[in-house]
Amino acid sequence: MLAGKVVLGPMTSTAEVAPTSPAAAAGGSTAPSGAAGQASGAPALPSASPSPTPAPTPVLVPDPLDGVLVSPSLARRHVVAVMIDDLWAARPQSGLSAASIVWQAPAEGGIPRYMALFSEGSPPAVGPIRSSRLYFIAWAAEWNAVYLHVGGSPQALAVLDSSQGAGSVVWNADQIRLGATYMWRIATRAAPHNVYSSAKAMQELVKALHAPASMPYKAAWQFAADPPLDQLPMSGSISVPYPQNVISYAYDPATNSYPRTVTSEGREVDAGTGTRIAPHNVLVIYMSFGPLNDGSNKGRLEAQFTGSGRALVFRNGTLIKATWKKASMTAPTLLYGPDGQPVTLTVGQTFVQVVPIGTAITYKLGQLPGSGTSPLPSGAAAPSPSPLGLVGDWRLVL
Repeated sequence: MLAGKVVLGPMTSTAEVAPTSPAAAAGGSTAPSGAAGQASGAPALPSASPSPTPAPTPVLVPDPLDGVLVSPSLARRHVVAVMIDDLWAARPQSGLSAASIVWQAPAEGGIPRYMALFSEGSPPAVGPIRSSRLYFIAWAAEWNAVYLHVGGSPQALAVLDSSQGAGSVVWNADQIRLGATYMWRIATRAAPHNVYSSAKAMQELVKALHAPASMPYKAAWQFAADPPLDQLPMSGSISVPYPQNVISYAYDPATNSYPRTVTSEGREVDAGTGTRIAPHNVLVIYMSFGPLNDGSNKGRLEAQFTGSGRALVFRNGTLIKATWKKASMTAPTLLYGPDGQPVTLTVGQTFVQVVPIGTAITYKLGQLPGSGTSPLPSGAAAPSPSPLGLVGDWRLVL
């Protein structure tokens, strides 16, 4: 079965029957045959029913963004990045559950913002769509993404309105310039929290911008399948604070995922599908932020998105204290463990929580079944005070 079509080979017979003579075919007599002296007028043996050649097993390959097995055409589909609002009036958002990777980072006024990266996912609704920031462009540039937004900071627009926004870095898809064909305003929410799109419109937009429909993507991260349930801890939690809300994750071993909660919203559910948002990987990336000083008096920020820094990688109910590295605007954000080797994530969605250096992350690692011990990282000590704060089952400040 490929692309919804069944391909059958030539029809073949599984048995052969001796041909009858012309006389027999005409109903005449022939000499007895065989030891039983069967009369020639006996009916011919029926031939076996032909068997169709089995359809080939579909070829599946890992999606480069999340490791999920998909068709080769989906694995090459041009990635679409969408800026998504996170003000209280924008919740619950639509489309986040279908994204392969979701970045969340500070934007302005203490309010963070999302950028959802869609590869194989096809959400019926995505939004509310909001304005661009340069550091989000840098993360979208890792996939040469078609980048949906509504305006942006002067710093971001300077990039998007140049040749960098015409495909050399990303493909600029600004709703202000494009109009309502691919991103439109809905009547049930107040502006500016009411611009939405859909999977169908996003794919039409790829064509309209003359961006390649197919891309030779290579995975930036490596993935592995879920471990057996009896090797997973029984619980766990993560708390990531932003000035206007706190993001909490409660580890669920049954699904090997991290169901998400937002303080002002509660259990986070995709408004477009009703799906509970529960990524398989949660990354916390510590980054230097400072005021943009663009003359707008809006409190916009800039971030040091290249270079390297500290990171926490939560997957399979465990923690890896890692390092992130990004060499340039278009280079991937890579993750390395304490041994210097690339970190392996679990197949499935990843949420990336970007926080300013100094943010206190609270987490608790669950006990392994029957062990009575927490799955601390290799070489980690028991929780104790340190210049970086409390580590292990309590708090980490970087």
